[in-house]
Amino acid sequence: MSSNGCCKYSCETASETLQWINAIVDFIRPYSFLTDAHVVNFFKDRMWEAIDKEWMDCLRKEAVENLLQIPGGVVQDHWPASLKKFIVTLSSLVLPRQQQDLQTVLPGMNMTSLNSVLSTGMNWKKKHEVEVLSAVVDSIATSVGANAIIDVGSGQGYLAQVLSFHYQHAVVAIDACSHHGRVTDARAEQIKKYYAAQLRKSVSGNRSLTLPKTVTCNVMSIDMLKALADTPLHKDNVSLLQSSCNAGNGSSLVLAGLHACGDLSVTMLKTFMECKEVKAVVSVGCCYNLLSEEGFNHVGSQCGFPMSCGVISAGISLGKSSRDLACQSAERWKCLENDAGLHNFELHAFRAAFQMVLSVYYPEVMSTSPSIGRQGKALRRRQQRVVPNSSLHHKENKCSLSEINSHMTGSCYHKKSTELETDDSFDMMLETTSRTNENSSNKATKCERSEFIGNYPLFQKYCLSGLCRLGLEPLKETDIHGIWKQVESFAELIGPYWSLRAAFGPLLETFLLLDRLLFLQEQGSSIEAVMLPIFNAALSPRNVAIIAKKLTQM
Repeated sequence: MSSNGCCKYSCETASETLQWINAIVDFIRPYSFLTDAHVVNFFKDRMWEAIDKEWMDCLRKEAVENLLQIPGGVVQDHWPASLKKFIVTLSSLVLPRQQQDLQTVLPGMNMTSLNSVLSTGMNWKKKHEVEVLSAVVDSIATSVGANAIIDVGSGQGYLAQVLSFHYQHAVVAIDACSHHGRVTDARAEQIKKYYAAQLRKSVSGNRSLTLPKTVTCNVMSIDMLKALADTPLHKDNVSLLQSSCNAGNGSSLVLAGLHACGDLSVTMLKTFMECKEVKAVVSVGCCYNLLSEEGFNHVGSQCGFPMSCGVISAGISLGKSSRDLACQSAERWKCLENDAGLHNFELHAFRAAFQMVLSVYYPEVMSTSPSIGRQGKALRRRQQRVVPNSSLHHKENKCSLSEINSHMTGSCYHKKSTELETDDSFDMMLETTSRTNENSSNKATKCERSEFIGNYPLFQKYCLSGLCRLGLEPLKETDIHGIWKQVESFAELIGPYWSLRAAFGPLLETFLLLDRLLFLQEQGSSIEAVMLPIFNAALSPRNVAIIAKKLTQM
């Protein structure tokens, strides 16, 4: 067994970034059949036949634990040379995700553990993200002499409140959800009481506390985000944002976003370039499936991808399936317990087989991209409760479904489309695995795989549940058992197929991030831009921040 080596590319300059981008484009072009695939059509379109037969013959016999390592670039010595070369080459093009030593990049950065008051309501993943990002934003804001920070896509205000109370910055928290704004305000008032009491006990008792200003709106354009810089802060704050971006009054703003979804991260970068008052931006993006794309779903001249002239010149498009695939995390695959991976490959087989049922007996429904939600997981939970000792569930999961979801869904995975029919989301795997595998020694073998593909009764329940969800009655001639018998012998191929396809996830994310970085680098020497993995990737798979500062007055 061996893993991929270090990435041999760099992105310190625009020319280096473009070279890396072109290498990725050259690699992925021949595999568009895999990145663009809708895995719900796996059986209907016999998708495994598009993969090298030698690869599939090898991988169909492979232990599930080894399949789950493929997206991370791990190969086995006995695999065909061409398969090993494919995985190693792909992995060499992926941005390394090891958390950066931020002290070397941002000397003097002051990161401390959040106290119990500021961290109230945060799970351990969110606490880690907010601790790190708030320290990074504070460092950048201090370096540019920022008057205020705008937290874009602020959610419940965790980042904004730490920046305000702990680092004592003036902050505007922007979110599209009015409920989030109310939660942020209420939470800030509670935190204020604690800090006010601390101030009364200290020599700084005369210092006033500033609460984040909350703004509820959908940031749909650069102009809208620029206009928000004209919003005054709360009355108990110093009014720092009284002029618009074009007023030229010397205001200095920083835009910050913790997993700002889809086009919102792109809008932040473009606003940074167009608004002279915005001196710096710190953006951690996510939800690439929600990006608008040139030639697909964009409206007007603005789109989320591509951003850079270099990628535009390359003339490559991704599409919804590839952008959705970019949300896959190799770190999350590595953390899956073997039985969880096995069970979820089975659920993908169920969904693909159900597509066959619809195609044969309900062809009129196929044109509507039918959505059945997450019937598979609901059935699996019931099955585990009713038959805890069945071959389908050799071990009892060690944590609740809510805990599993909290750990395994990457940043903003819950905001993705959850319809397996349209985006081939792998949320099933991400939401049904155990949080830890320290005590797990289960080894999923080919024999176990043979057991799971023979479970027709559960597939029948899955189909009936799916038909009900679509408002369809089972037809007299519907032969669910016949469909299952057609696909049963190929069901074990869906795990190898999905594993190979998921290996493109980190590569496609790298490509999207490099496009954003190159956009900034193309603006010239007045912009300093870097791309850094700032979080622990095992905790937060969307861990890459794009940080940019203006070096001269623009």
